[in-house]
Amino acid sequence: MNITQIYNCFLECKSVTTDTRKITKNSMFFSLKGENFNGNTFAFEAIEQGSKYAIVDEKKYAINDNIILVDDVLKTLQELATYHRTQLGIPIIALTGSNGKTTTKELINAVLSQQYNTTATLGNLNNHIGVPLTLLSMNNQTEIGIVEMGANHPKEIAFLSSIALPDYGLITNFGKAHLEGFGSIEGVVKAKSELYDHLKQHNKTIFVNEDDVKQVNQIESYTNTIKFGTTSDILKIEFIGAQPNVEVKLKDIRIASNLTGKYNFSNIAYAIAIGTYFKIENKNIKKAIENYFPKNNRSQVINVGSNEIILDAYNANPTSMMAALENFLQYKRDNKVLFLGDMFELGSNAHNEHQNIVNFIEDNFNANTYLIGENFYSTQLKNTDGFIKKFRNFNDLAIHFDTLTFKDKLMLIKGSRGMALERILDLIK
Repeated sequence: MNITQIYNCFLECKSVTTDTRKITKNSMFFSLKGENFNGNTFAFEAIEQGSKYAIVDEKKYAINDNIILVDDVLKTLQELATYHRTQLGIPIIALTGSNGKTTTKELINAVLSQQYNTTATLGNLNNHIGVPLTLLSMNNQTEIGIVEMGANHPKEIAFLSSIALPDYGLITNFGKAHLEGFGSIEGVVKAKSELYDHLKQHNKTIFVNEDDVKQVNQIESYTNTIKFGTTSDILKIEFIGAQPNVEVKLKDIRIASNLTGKYNFSNIAYAIAIGTYFKIENKNIKKAIENYFPKNNRSQVINVGSNEIILDAYNANPTSMMAALENFLQYKRDNKVLFLGDMFELGSNAHNEHQNIVNFIEDNFNANTYLIGENFYSTQLKNTDGFIKKFRNFNDLAIHFDTLTFKDKLMLIKGSRGMALERILDLIK
């Protein structure tokens, strides 16, 4: 079957899935392979559970007319997504960046959905499988698509752009994320800017934060841009404060978000700029942002007992960790507590980046600090009898918790996803 014929089969289906545990009636099942599994072996099971079609790339599993044989299931998924995207003919907004991608995507979706029927990436399904699935979840009711793109190696953003074919794009920021794959901050800038390269090549529109010098430098003389910033003559979005939640001003309208930390200001500003471009009324932009609440351990402010906790444990890299610490430093409280977990995917930079964080804490804080993970454990302290305690892993911290009681504290919990530091919530007494 060619891609047009497969697309006609897709149009008979109500959804697409790659997991037999999530089969719905009249879905199309893609038999993807992994290091430890072969989706082809589940094709017939998918049909039995209600899928209308299953896509396989091993002939022995194509046992009836509802199981379609292709050369490569993953490639077919990606090609089908692009074909569907071109048939829909709707504007697609793509975004990437080192930090804040998912929050920015959710804010943009909240703002645009005030007026449009939107479809956006679910969670952070932003890779070579997630992007196609996002595109295939769009239908003829979708008026604007919002696609998040993630990467940890060069050329990935370029490839995802070739699948999604975005009309608009933005990069939240350039930070020290995935240095193991990108090699350096220069490598990060080059890799993330593959989105800019794609948009420029196809004469599409770039949203640019004029306050971010690195971004301004990357677009150079490209003129098909929508610019905004705190001092912009085109679209001025002012930062009012973040004590603890970010407040901004758009013309004469003050917007009070539910997001903590100044580092979320640019994420909010992108949503405002895109909403303004798509002619969302300012009062509705305000409504959307003020009604958005962070979730999934991203910049959440929650209470456990008498303690107020900034839970930012979804992920971490040196840039986002430092931004969180600098924000936490601004709180004029003498009852602070820090729980910080290892930052992953830093390669040969890991020791120096963790040591930089420890040095910053020793120079700027006197709050009780708990560092968790092998990378933080290997750092050196200037004063070994000070306020910083190190633990090789979460279990060692949990054992130490038996000696601790927290009352009326302001806490920051941050670490990479693999550290799962949200488990600390269950330990706090």
